Amino acid sequence: MTEPLATGNELHVEGLTKSYGPGAPVLQQLDLTVPAGALAAVLGPSGCGKTTLLRIVAGFLRADAGTVRVGDRVLTGPGVHLPPERRSVGIVPQEGALFPHLSVARNVAFGLTGVDRGERKRRAEEMLDLVGLGGYGDRMPHELSGGQQQRVALARALAPRPRLVLLDEPFNALDSALRAGVRADVRAALRATGATAVLVTHDQQEALSTADVVAVVRDGRVAQCATPQDLYRHPADPWVADFVGDAVLLPGTVGGDGTASTPLGPVPLLPALPAGLRAGTVMLRPEQLRLTGPDTAGAVRATVTDVCFYGHDAMVTVSVAGHDDPVDIRVAGPLSVRPGEETGVRVVGEGSLHP
Repeated sequence: MTEPLATGNELHVEGLTKSYGPGAPVLQQLDLTVPAGALAAVLGPSGCGKTTLLRIVAGFLRADAGTVRVGDRVLTGPGVHLPPERRSVGIVPQEGALFPHLSVARNVAFGLTGVDRGERKRRAEEMLDLVGLGGYGDRMPHELSGGQQQRVALARALAPRPRLVLLDEPFNALDSALRAGVRADVRAALRATGATAVLVTHDQQEALSTADVVAVVRDGRVAQCATPQDLYRHPADPWVADFVGDAVLLPGTVGGDGTASTPLGPVPLLPALPAGLRAGTVMLRPEQLRLTGPDTAGAVRATVTDVCFYGHDAMVTVSVAGHDDPVDIRVAGPLSVRPGEETGVRVVGEGSLHP
């Protein structure tokens, strides 16, 4: 087992600003902190600034303003721009990007400079064992599957013992059957070394299932940074709620008993209500809704408009009187409704209220 890295590898990004020309801001005073040894996912839509952030942290781009620190070491700041090779930052690019003319072991050892041949060989073998590819050192990259190539790329990034590892959408080229397994292997390897890591992705499921913390980027700023559970359950606003997962957004008016009147009936609200807010948007998740008989007490009558079956569950869409938008309900188990049928809907659990 490889020895964990020393502590003090937390990543601090403060006030990072970058434009690609007049009127084209990409990052706007972006702040982000990643605890030492944590895996953070940077999640956001195309064009929000995720890749620009990664390239600045890696040293491939200069920032217009702001600072980047790992521990107490400034990588980017006023008058400071360390070149990539001096940052102690490992990169795992899309599709592995292995050197096709080098063996797997030589790919892993490529960044090990200033050590003798025996140490290079030992370290390469150690890293390949760590990512589950012990005994593959003599193979050539074209003899590996896509998932194996990504694990070799991770081993290569970890071999020099970097203080920070950056992963640039590394699972994009893998089919869905491989992704979950490779993500688990990557996460386990990062934890074994204690490296701080940043995963850039546009895949919400990938971010929520893999990372310790998730930073949602919108228009060049971090809209919210939290654990996956807090982000999903307590989104900062309706946009974040809808971006990180399926959301049911309803108009609501707050009553004196801590509930909101909505088209789905009264909804208990989470205790931390915005001060003075008496009306706004109530956010629920589709799994908080239940289908019932149309005349069940406490349920709201609805009409089924669509059913999408996914195997492990299904999404049932209904229309509700007094609410123009369709309402999605996540249902587990056998389905008992069809489009056009009347049904009942009731809410389970608490909703969050947003301006």
